[in-house]
Amino acid sequence: MTHAAGAAAGGSAGAPPLPAHPDPQLDAILHSALPHELSYALGGPFHLLLPERFDANAAAFDSALREAGVEGRVYYAKKANKAAAWMDRCALSGRGVDVASAGELRDALGHGVRGEHIVVTGPAKAGGLLRVAVLQGCLIAVDALDELESVLAQARAVTRPARVLLRRLPPVQPHSRFGLDAGELETALARCAQAQDAVVVEGFSFHLSGYEPSLRAASAGELVELCLKARAMGLRADRISIGGGFAVDYTDTGHWESFLREQRPEHYHAGRSFDPADFYPYHSPVAGADALRTILAGDGLAGRLREAGVKLLLEPGRALLDRAGCTVFRVQGVKDRGGYGIVTVDGSSLSLSEQWFNSEYLPDPVLLPRHEPHGEPYAACVGGATCLESDMVTWRKVRFPTRPAVGDLLVYPNTAGYQMDSNESPFHELPLPPKVVLDTAGGTTRWRLDRHPLA
Repeated sequence: MTHAAGAAAGGSAGAPPLPAHPDPQLDAILHSALPHELSYALGGPFHLLLPERFDANAAAFDSALREAGVEGRVYYAKKANKAAAWMDRCALSGRGVDVASAGELRDALGHGVRGEHIVVTGPAKAGGLLRVAVLQGCLIAVDALDELESVLAQARAVTRPARVLLRRLPPVQPHSRFGLDAGELETALARCAQAQDAVVVEGFSFHLSGYEPSLRAASAGELVELCLKARAMGLRADRISIGGGFAVDYTDTGHWESFLREQRPEHYHAGRSFDPADFYPYHSPVAGADALRTILAGDGLAGRLREAGVKLLLEPGRALLDRAGCTVFRVQGVKDRGGYGIVTVDGSSLSLSEQWFNSEYLPDPVLLPRHEPHGEPYAACVGGATCLESDMVTWRKVRFPTRPAVGDLLVYPNTAGYQMDSNESPFHELPLPPKVVLDTAGGTTRWRLDRHPLA
């Protein structure tokens, strides 16, 4: 038996499989000549984007609001992926955008998103960001009392009232660093009631970590009561924002539960161990627009919103990008190591940002061989191209159908939500993976590089 065959025979060393949900449309694209042609043309790793999926996901949230008879608006959380394609979609459809920095605000405005369709979040916002936000008529989530004073100063300087949401520290997460506690909120309301020449309190918001719909529904109900209280003080208060926190379902129940039950250090390169509590919940029985439906049903929230005449704002990021893109690496080396292999690709772990959270991106990569595959199943981890032991794109010993070879491609599915660029870096002067936008309208597939429309 050859050394390579011996490693292949050690496929039992692989981690439990964790395939992404089937995606026939993407499979047809990946098994065409296009990925290999793009790899050759671009000379490195790249991201594929499917903008039509973004549109479909956003429409699903709109449908959930409509079914519940609730007036609302969906704001795309720009931090989830900074590709120009998503801003183009938002500008053309009139959809909202959630930004948290001057750069994000400039980019959204530069793509044609109207200021009135932008909500500005984030803690302790800089004066320059607040000035532009007020000038452009953006909705500003005020996070602290000193920030409220800054907003009032900017509004008076430009002689235009600021549109604000007062962000409430959620009682269910009292240690959060975001929002005003009960006493601060009382002070803020009184201050706004005195300064209605400079501020319009459109409502309230919160920043809530996690994906539990019942907590979000209960916290939203408290905001509805705050709207009624604020109206009694002469304030407008006709909308609330429940932020993001809409999970994405990457894999099925059986594979996820089996993975959590069976995974152990020997399934990872160098015996690395992970705390399952650090893993993103890659299977979520209630995800995306269905999570919104569950929230609206919780505590009778939909009825309370309708009765009070309160509009619901939400800021999904990952959920709008579900199945809207994938990441492609080229294999540039394979070595055998005692029952499993180490595959080295032409990018780095910084292109899959889950490692930022002491975890890794768990759905299995898909092998696209250059030639007809042959041989036995092969277990291998995936390393990056930098000179760091810790640069592992995938620590797990993934079970591939055959031994990868130089020039083959590895495709990581469903990476548009946060994975592509949240932690990207040109370390070692490796180029950042470009984004390739696929247009599949009309039954044909065309591609272009993602770019700013004014470039």
